[in-house]
Order: sequence, then C-alpha cells, then structure tokens
Amino acid sequence: MNNSLKFTAIAVGMACAAQVLAADLTVISFGGANKNAQVKAFYEPWEKAGNGKIIAGEYNGEMAKVKAMVDTNSVSWNLVEVESPELARGCDEGMFEELDAAQFGKADDFVPGALTTCGAGFFVWSTVLAYNADKLKSAPASWADFWDTSKFPGKRGLRKGAKYTLEFALMADGVAPKEVYSVLATKEGQDRAFKKLDQIKPSIQWWEAGAQPPQFLASGDVVMSSAYNGRIAAVQKESNLKVVWNGGIYDFDAWAIPKGAKNADEAKKFIAFSLQPAQQKIYAENIAYGPANIQAVPLLDKGLLANMPTTPANIENQVAMDVGFWADYGEQLEQRFNSWAAK
Repeated sequence: MNNSLKFTAIAVGMACAAQVLAADLTVISFGGANKNAQVKAFYEPWEKAGNGKIIAGEYNGEMAKVKAMVDTNSVSWNLVEVESPELARGCDEGMFEELDAAQFGKADDFVPGALTTCGAGFFVWSTVLAYNADKLKSAPASWADFWDTSKFPGKRGLRKGAKYTLEFALMADGVAPKEVYSVLATKEGQDRAFKKLDQIKPSIQWWEAGAQPPQFLASGDVVMSSAYNGRIAAVQKESNLKVVWNGGIYDFDAWAIPKGAKNADEAKKFIAFSLQPAQQKIYAENIAYGPANIQAVPLLDKGLLANMPTTPANIENQVAMDVGFWADYGEQLEQRFNSWAAK
C-alpha cells in the first residue's frame, strides 16, 4: 500500500471512530412549528457535522415526568426545552444540572437573562398588545390606549390569569416598564393593578389559549388583545393584525439537562452549537421568535426583523419576565385574580 493510500485508510478509520464516539442525544421539545424550526436549525446540521444522531421527542412541559426520572435515577432524556418559571423551579429543586455559561459564549452576546444557573435560553417570545387595523380608525401605541375605551370603543382581550395582566394594568396606569415588578411587589402596587383592571372589567373578553387572540381580533369580537407575538406573525399574511411592542413582556424557552442524564458533555456541546449565530439565524427564519444570541440579528433579512421580539427597536421598551417575582408571589396573586374575576 503506498503512503497516500495508507493516509487515506487512516483518515477513514479515524472518521469512523469519531462517528462511533459521537453519542446519540434524546432531545425533548414542545413540538409543532417550534420543533420543525429546531429540526432545520439545530438537529439536521448537528447530524450532518458528524456529531451523532438526534432522537427528537415531545412533551407538554410536565415537570412531573422529569422529576420521576431524576428521583428514580432512570433519566432517558439528554436535553429538554423548558419555559422560564419551570426552569427556575426545577433548578431550585435539583432537577437540572448546573451549567457553566462561559462555555456558550460571551455574556454580552446574549439577550439579558438568557443564560442562567441551569438553563440556556435559545429563543425569545413576547406577550404584546395586538390589534386589528381594519377595525380601528387610529392605531393604539401603549397599554394606556388599551385602557382608553372612549377613544377606542369595543371589547378587549386579556389572558385569564394574573401573570402578564397585572403588569399591563400597571403600565396602563403610568408605571415605567423597568419599575413594574418593584411596584407589583408591594401591597399598594397590587391594589393599584386590580383597581386599574376594575376600570375595563366590563369590556374584557378573557382568553386562555394562544390561538384565541388572533381569532377574536380577526372576527372583530375584540378591537385589541394581549397575544403571543408568534401567533400574530403567523396570520399577518392573510389579515391586517398588527403588534405594539411598547410594553410587551418577553421571556425565554431554554435548554436544560436533567440531573443524572448520560452524555452531559455532549449535550452541552449541542447547546453551544444551537446558540451559534448561524444556527440561531436559521431558527428565526423558520418561526417568528427572536434569537437569544444577538449576534444573529444582523444576519437576518430586514423583512423578518419587524416581527422579532429581540430587534433593538422592538425590545427597547419591553419588560423581561421576572421569574423570581412569580415564584414568590404567583400563588397568592393568581388566587386573588381568580376571586376578582369571578365577582
């Protein structure tokens, strides 16, 4: 065998060995359009780069499943997509591995709050004010406008719960976005939010599922509604629904590694891969959620940026969901909200 053939054989052998060493990862997400975007942006490119197979699964965010696996030391998932409140609670309860944020890149490259003790946020979504431009003579610009039933007569849609609704009430009452949670943490601030909600209570049409606000707006049942930005973006081609980013509340979905999961180092490499600007760009091109890595924003087509929660102009006057606040006050405020709504 000549030398060049020898080297070729060695190279092929090494490549095969690398393939064998690359671990398969079981990655659990929420499914739907979000999972489809993940397949294109993360799973397929990861496999093509010879990093092993991704076994993609789905769940509905039920932490009991994760807890049962961790408690019985029978963890079969390597990575799981979690929302911020569940991530914080799971981290406190020892359900997730602690992560070293430094291995995912420079902190300055990420939207504030993306990298936490047990999770790495990989996209940003917002709850915003949405309206049907066909049904209004002029455009609302803030939650104060949302509360102005004389200038904008008609029903309003709000999510049936304390979370988001109380923050919006305080912003409508003149509280600056950056001060919302410090005010809401006081007895006076909570009373103020409920008093503000009293003003429009007869005009509120409550929603409970993300698909409802676009339906309510399109049918003219409501003239304005709080809504998830991705749900509005999804129907903008066939409707005249618009978003007001001012006073929106943004949050992350994050990757977490269940405590005791096998191949944790490989899972961390996958997280780092999914947070690279090139991968973040592909993800955002396939669903209207913002990249957690802000270095991906300049790579995106300008036409897409208008719908992204993380575009500098869109995020400027938004509030970061305060997970710690809702962990401390959530139960009490949800109970108060339920009895207020039932009156």
